[in-house]
Amino acid sequence: QVQLVESGGGLVQAGGSLRLSCSASGRTFSTYKMAWFRQAPGKEREFVATISSSGGVTSYADSVKGRFTISRDNAKNMVYLKMNSLNPEDTAVYYCAGGGFGVVGSAYDYWGQGTQVTVSS
Repeated sequence: QVQLVESGGGLVQAGGSLRLSCSASGRTFSTYKMAWFRQAPGKEREFVATISSSGGVTSYADSVKGRFTISRDNAKNMVYLKMNSLNPEDTAVYYCAGGGFGVVGSAYDYWGQGTQVTVSS
């Protein structure tokens, strides 16, 4: 069982940056692929980024590629999402997910409560 808690969201102006953090409990964290998803008001949840258990392989949605960076620190049971060049279309609740794989949310077993990111124009 893994519990996930996100932090780091907030209000930022367009062009700004934020770093989201996801703290994970459980001794098996380092064996899980992890991911970030987001859900904007009135829209379906969408994949943002994923990272392998070792951190050596990452994958991104086209909409964030080149602007966002996912990383992890297995010694600290942490996953991060660094977001640069933010624009209003990035406004959403961002969720940390683990225990799954790929770009489909239903494939993941564990979810955090989400953290709100709002980008003003």
